[in-house]
Amino acid sequence: MTHLAFNFPKITLDTSAAETLPVVWVQDNTALYALIDEIDSVDVVALDTEFIKRTTYYPILALVQVNTGKAIYLVDAPKLDLTEFWQALIEVPTMVWYACGEDLGIFYLLAKCPPLTNIFDVQIGVAYLSGKLQAGYSQALYEILGIQIDKGESQSNWLARPLTTEQETYAANDVRYLLALYQAVQQTLQSRQILSCVVEDSHHYANELHALQNQDSDSLYLDLIAPIYDRRQLGVLKHLTIWRETLAKATNEPKSFILGKQALREIVQEMPDSIRLLARTTINRAVLRRYGEEIVRIIRQVKAMPEQELPPPPPPNYHSKNKPFKNDLAKAIDQYSAEHQIPANLLLKNRWMNDLLVLVADDGQIEQLPAELLGYRKALVTEAIIPLLMPYKAHIKQVLDTPEYP
Repeated sequence: MTHLAFNFPKITLDTSAAETLPVVWVQDNTALYALIDEIDSVDVVALDTEFIKRTTYYPILALVQVNTGKAIYLVDAPKLDLTEFWQALIEVPTMVWYACGEDLGIFYLLAKCPPLTNIFDVQIGVAYLSGKLQAGYSQALYEILGIQIDKGESQSNWLARPLTTEQETYAANDVRYLLALYQAVQQTLQSRQILSCVVEDSHHYANELHALQNQDSDSLYLDLIAPIYDRRQLGVLKHLTIWRETLAKATNEPKSFILGKQALREIVQEMPDSIRLLARTTINRAVLRRYGEEIVRIIRQVKAMPEQELPPPPPPNYHSKNKPFKNDLAKAIDQYSAEHQIPANLLLKNRWMNDLLVLVADDGQIEQLPAELLGYRKALVTEAIIPLLMPYKAHIKQVLDTPEYP
């Protein structure tokens, strides 16, 4: 079966109202409370942020752009206490963003709120219509509504005041047409009867971003595990990751300024327990002078740990290039894709496949699967994917039980 073709829909929409929206600066409490009152009066707001995070651990929020449908507001974030502003946004029925990953990270950091349940990420909606997972905002605007905007100011200094005319125009345009794009995407999704799928995935993404923002330092090393690491190397990775995170927060420096990923990988693999051996890695010379003794101390400490105090081995990974179930799986996903008008690459992402294989091999419970597979995808998983994987259970188990690097 061939993949169903997905392309950007071409939609004719009157955007004249968006083009004439006034731009209002919010730089004092009077203007801020007026904006909060307006947010309280509408059901949908479109948002974007501009921030700086080049030389700091914590992002510096410079600007929040808000489109209420009545006006575009540029909130001068460094000047204001935004506590009540965040609360108003938490309570609005729908917050519309485009590629909200970094924006929601900042939102969660500053608002200190539970996972948001009112998020609609238009980029996810565009992916469901076009099959393009990472379509940019300007591309989506042009392809769907025929609107062109300039993205030339994206890397400019957003903390400068006053902003240049070009910066202000760029910032306003980031939300000027976002409600119109949301409306066009929403209507098309509704006509294909898959709007609820996008709402579901937007909420999953909001939950994932909340978990990332609030991740325990003890678990950060799990994102950096390599199959070749033994348990003692995992111990070094875990303790160095905790040390680096704690130091980055304390000094408000990017983690990469303290210990880059490449140097961290080399240190974990080589386990250098002296300054002389540590110097043979690609660790920055200034970092070596400043933190070398501390890094060596951590490595020596882990080397002396009893086995039972070391981190457990990573979960099994299906690492064989031989996937005898591959064709059957592709057919099942293509069939679902064609029936439901959902791109195949959104139905079963690579990061979920290993969870399914482990479940089949261990006769696990469906509830162990990632939340994304327990929503609308659950029928696909339980009625098609797991049944077609079951005949390959012995093969899957053998691969999972075989070390990737003997």
